[in-house]
Amino acid sequence: MKIISINAGSSSLKFTLFEMDNEEVISSGVFERIGIEGSKYTIKYNGEKIEQEIELKDHTDAVKVLLEKLIDLNIIKSLDEIGGVGHRLVHGKDKYSKSVIITDEVIEDLENFRKFAPLHNPANVLGIKAFKEALGDVAMVGVFDTAFHQTMEKEAYLYPVPYKWYEEYGVRKYGFHGTSHRYIASSVKQILGREDFKLISCHIGNGGSICAIDNMKCVDTSMGFTPLAGIMMGTRSGDIDPSIIPYVMEKEGKNASEVVEDLNKVSGLLGLSEYSSDMRDILEKIDNQDEKALLAKKKYVRRVVDYIAQYYVLLGGVDVICFTAGVGENSVPVRKEICEALACLGVKIDLELNNKRGELVKLSTDDSKILVYVIPTDEELMIARDTMNLIQNR
Repeated sequence: MKIISINAGSSSLKFTLFEMDNEEVISSGVFERIGIEGSKYTIKYNGEKIEQEIELKDHTDAVKVLLEKLIDLNIIKSLDEIGGVGHRLVHGKDKYSKSVIITDEVIEDLENFRKFAPLHNPANVLGIKAFKEALGDVAMVGVFDTAFHQTMEKEAYLYPVPYKWYEEYGVRKYGFHGTSHRYIASSVKQILGREDFKLISCHIGNGGSICAIDNMKCVDTSMGFTPLAGIMMGTRSGDIDPSIIPYVMEKEGKNASEVVEDLNKVSGLLGLSEYSSDMRDILEKIDNQDEKALLAKKKYVRRVVDYIAQYYVLLGGVDVICFTAGVGENSVPVRKEICEALACLGVKIDLELNNKRGELVKLSTDDSKILVYVIPTDEELMIARDTMNLIQNR
């Protein structure tokens, strides 16, 4: 069965086409600047990459071109080969604790939840409607970023604020990157051959979150009501004293939304370094003795270590710590410094193995009290697996 995984943004559409018999990637690509001048697409297949500028008025145009190109390039012979479409859906609030077949009710819920993810949920709906128009009755599945975290207990997901904020306004921790953390947990299960383990999953990239997992279930996670909470990220501040917001509003003559925009877009690594949100750039600046870049990296490492230490205590000890996403999979010095800071917990890693990038590797030494792995995440494959399983079992 061929399954296509879709991640629709406000002006983009990413896809990966899988042959699920062997979970092989047949083709992947992205449609960019949809509805904006200079729109284009990139399609990869058979080791080749095709790029072309083309007018894309909306997501319907992008899906139409995508499906036409899959046939024109002989990637598939007909649309009948596509057995299902899996959509990454950012916010399912607390209603969706697992992936589901997309129905009219699901689409209505996504539109009703748009205030919780105003940039993402409307775009997700556009992607769904575009594929429904193009493929008719082909089954579609929604895979929610928030679903994995719905196993948290109330004391984990509630904030110490007036209870009516939760009851009347839905103010609570929802968590994100759930599909990635679930993929990491399933990979560790396969490696260990069991699921009764305690895992701290560190999805650290331009966005980042830490997740405490016990017996394949989320116990707590660092992102909260929005993806702004938790660890320091590329451009996001992570946790701060909320009183900073009205203080800066007064000093700079901004409203609350503008200050929150600053916390989302010009804080984190970018804010402290005043240079870049990309850890690779930060490390290059450090090599040139840049003090602000060094400060940014140190603060980043400290925030990650803080959450790992917190979750170590919460779980009552840990069997596995796993690094994934852009920084986690590729930043040798950041992984090294995080693990050095965790030496008091008995963490020891092989520095030569830590030099590897972008591949599954066990970093911990034989005498380490905690297993440490790098596992490249694959949210697209997780989406495709859920899609196939739901289609086959409906």
